[in-house]
Amino acid sequence: MRVSVRTLVTVTLAACVASLVLQARGRSPASPQPALADLVLTNGRIVTVEDTQPEAQAIAINDDKITALGTSGAIQQYVGPNTKVIDLQGQLAIPGFIESHGHFTGVGESRLQLNLMTAKSWDDIVAMVAEAVKRAKPGEWIYGRGWHQEKWTSRPEPNVEGFPTHASLDRVSPDNPVVLVHASGHASFANAKAMELSGIRRPTESPRGGEILRDASGDATGLLREEATDLIKAGAGEPKRTADETLARERRVLELAAEESLSKGITTFEDAGSPLTTIDRMKQMVDEGKMGVRLWVMVRQPNAIIAPKLAQYRMIDYASGHLTVRAIKKQIDGALGSRGAWLLEPYTDKPGSTGLETTPIPEIEETARLAIQNGYQLCVHAIGDRANRETLDIFERTFKANPAKSDLRWRVEHAQHLSAQDIPRFGRLGVIASMQGVHCTSDGPYVTERLGAKRAEEGAYVWQKLIKSGATIANGTDAPVEDVNPIASYYSSVSRKLKDGSVFYPDQRMTRMEALRSYTINGAYAAFEETNRGSLKPGKYADITVLSKDILMVPEDQIPSAKVVYTIVGGRILYRLNRD
Repeated sequence: MRVSVRTLVTVTLAACVASLVLQARGRSPASPQPALADLVLTNGRIVTVEDTQPEAQAIAINDDKITALGTSGAIQQYVGPNTKVIDLQGQLAIPGFIESHGHFTGVGESRLQLNLMTAKSWDDIVAMVAEAVKRAKPGEWIYGRGWHQEKWTSRPEPNVEGFPTHASLDRVSPDNPVVLVHASGHASFANAKAMELSGIRRPTESPRGGEILRDASGDATGLLREEATDLIKAGAGEPKRTADETLARERRVLELAAEESLSKGITTFEDAGSPLTTIDRMKQMVDEGKMGVRLWVMVRQPNAIIAPKLAQYRMIDYASGHLTVRAIKKQIDGALGSRGAWLLEPYTDKPGSTGLETTPIPEIEETARLAIQNGYQLCVHAIGDRANRETLDIFERTFKANPAKSDLRWRVEHAQHLSAQDIPRFGRLGVIASMQGVHCTSDGPYVTERLGAKRAEEGAYVWQKLIKSGATIANGTDAPVEDVNPIASYYSSVSRKLKDGSVFYPDQRMTRMEALRSYTINGAYAAFEETNRGSLKPGKYADITVLSKDILMVPEDQIPSAKVVYTIVGGRILYRLNRD
């Protein structure tokens, strides 16, 4: 059959046009039709935290994984009749925030008790307790958390070391026991009824690693530091909960914690210590599909309890990445605010004290042995410079005794105040500095008072010095010590701006991208999870946070006003901002 020249030209032109259309859509003429996506985000600024493809306009998701990233035009080929498409309208999408150090059950518990974070004075707190007493049953315990004496506008009178005495609480709550936990979690304040039911009397001695603060006459003020908090017998005198009531409350606490985390853009929560029974409950809820946020959990119980069970509880990427248990938590000192941080030299504002060693070093060394034998990371709470040195010494001794083990990624939780000679050891030993940016601006107003100017400049929240040492910094909030909001901690990391407008040692500020990495890929690396989360890349979990403002570009003072618009975990939209 003869083909006319006109027909041949027409066919050739049609083929060329078809080829150009396919190429414009990101496919060659021979490319097969890609699998249609379940979810597509388009028309946004997508920052991947991946060097090979730092930015994109759109992202395609199938099941719980990322399929492709590219221009909005290129990703259009993944859109089918059943694809859910979200037009980002230019908004910023980033890898889901990773909370690298928080207390998951604490976040849930804080929703069920008095929130004292916003109290501006001790009188405010007493008034809140008085209102709670009106609603409480006779003899019912009243709990609260979040007070911080350094954030009050005035000191209570009378006071001991700036802390009130229990008489003011006794007046409004003579029959209801009251326990109010310090914002740091490293001290509590109890009224007379709570101390009476707990057996805390004048002859009661302070336990090892703790202190019952007393007035000049020797009477307990109500302030209990560190291990002394364990003297409180919470719930004494109340009817005992039934097994069903206990289970229902435990589940409610976990539900509230997940809800709060997702609303703040958190897709993975690294829990800084839970007992095995709580891990059981977490796993149960994961198995039921009722735990939307991903959990990475540190085991926190005495060595004798966990030793025979470590192999049984070790889980990595369980249930499509919703639960990992591969770390153990210990605590070597207290907090700076309550003067429990363990220092090399005495406190400037309390010359007779160097803080508290809350756990004996031999006990932590035994934990280190258990961790390295069972393939667990060891995570040690260390705030003071003495605590950090002792922790690094334990790590170094353990590493040298086990030369065949490498890339262990053991962690110092907080690493807030360091001696200059210990800073390079983080990078040299490969130790993760799990720090909380918001602690810097929260504690900044009293750090110099506690440590003096020289120690504060040398080693307080020295992010740039640690980065230069080669250390990885993973960011978080230590919630419920602080609000679990990553945006607030991100802002603190890049600004170090205190409430009075001053900047706390500005040379140690993170760049905006350093801060973003500390909240995403660094957090994943600190948990051995960088291969499946922490950045946006085909094959990784589709964990994405969308923000109302571009925190990488807007003027610095606008960062705190950014809102979480979407929280997406494994391709599922688990939080959406209600704009009404």
